[in-house]
Amino acid sequence: MEFDNQTKNRVKRIEGQLRGILKMMEENKDCKDVITQLSATRSAIDRTIGVIVSSNLVECVREANENGENTEALVKEAVNLLVRSR
Repeated sequence: MEFDNQTKNRVKRIEGQLRGILKMMEENKDCKDVITQLSATRSAIDRTIGVIVSSNLVECVREANENGENTEALVKEAVNLLVRSR
């Protein structure tokens, strides 16, 4: 699968968030603030996983339809990926 720039930028923002969290920890910032930022990062990761899985699913289903293949297994695999990611 080829990843678009928008998805790559999401991951770069997450990377920046993590660097910021590490800096907060090194500066002994309040625990609540660190946890808040960690939670925001986790949410960003979850959303990115969803975007990647859904984009891949659309691409795979389109390809399977063109080849006359059954798409049920693809959908199940996508759901399993989402479940495993949590």
